[in-house]
Amino acid sequence: MNTQNGTLAIDVHSLNKHFGDRHVVNDVTLQVARGEIFGFLGPNGSGKTTSIRLMCGLLTPDSGSGTCLGYDIVRESAQIKRNVGYMTQRFSYWEDMTIRENLDFVARVYQMKNRKEKVDRALETLGLQTRAGQMTGALSGGWKQRLALAACMLHEPRLLLLDEPTAGVDPAARRDFWEELHRLAAQGISVLVSTHYMDEAERCHKLAYIAYGKLLAQGTAQQVIDSQALATWAIHGERLTELSERLRNTPGVDQTVVFGSALHASGHDHAALEKAIRQATSGMSVRIEPIDTGLEDVFIYMMSRSTDNYAHPGKPS
Repeated sequence: MNTQNGTLAIDVHSLNKHFGDRHVVNDVTLQVARGEIFGFLGPNGSGKTTSIRLMCGLLTPDSGSGTCLGYDIVRESAQIKRNVGYMTQRFSYWEDMTIRENLDFVARVYQMKNRKEKVDRALETLGLQTRAGQMTGALSGGWKQRLALAACMLHEPRLLLLDEPTAGVDPAARRDFWEELHRLAAQGISVLVSTHYMDEAERCHKLAYIAYGKLLAQGTAQQVIDSQALATWAIHGERLTELSERLRNTPGVDQTVVFGSALHASGHDHAALEKAIRQATSGMSVRIEPIDTGLEDVFIYMMSRSTDNYAHPGKPS
């Protein structure tokens, strides 16, 4: 099988997975191009992590088929694993060892030849040389994140799986991390990343929104926004929470969300939405204006209309 020349890093069709009586991945079909950063968004317990593991041969689907890096996700999962780097949300390296010792240990687990050379290269690539002798337990969240990325890149994978990799990391470190992801993607490495941050979602080449096992939308950020056909108005002024409650039950208004000093009201019937807003704000000291519907408006809208198929906390997601 040709594993090098395909333009698709992932090509899966009709994937399904149950845990007990819960249908956690429901008929998911998805393609990810080589060198593409593909973002997964959705509520907790929505099936993001399970979907990613299915697509990369880390879990076996109940039904469905596909390839990852040209390998069959069911029959050739061992080959896939050798070409994938997996970075979990939880930091899983040894805090009583230095950065270099952690990377060297990982290299030994992979039985790498030229271990020192590969560790040196990873330290240099991720800007860790000056801290190589520092104890890992003393690192900030951003530096731990950088170590985790260096470790999962040691064996030179062609696909990265990142499960909410920037949770708890400060904004500057998050920005640096995403610049590194785009550098890797430019080299042809494909990236699957789950995130709850809208600014990160907008930095992905493509997105998929999964809610409780079902893929509700996918495409570029703009394609996902356009798929919901929502008009949005911003209302600036005082007493926005009270106005939000009043608008929420008004015909023509499908959603209201307060964003700081502005209230966003969205709806599918554009004329009815404008009429409702003008009537509700008549006589109030507010400023209203139509705005472009944003990614966050759309995700809140889709989430509010999704049915939770996984009511029990602590189950796989």
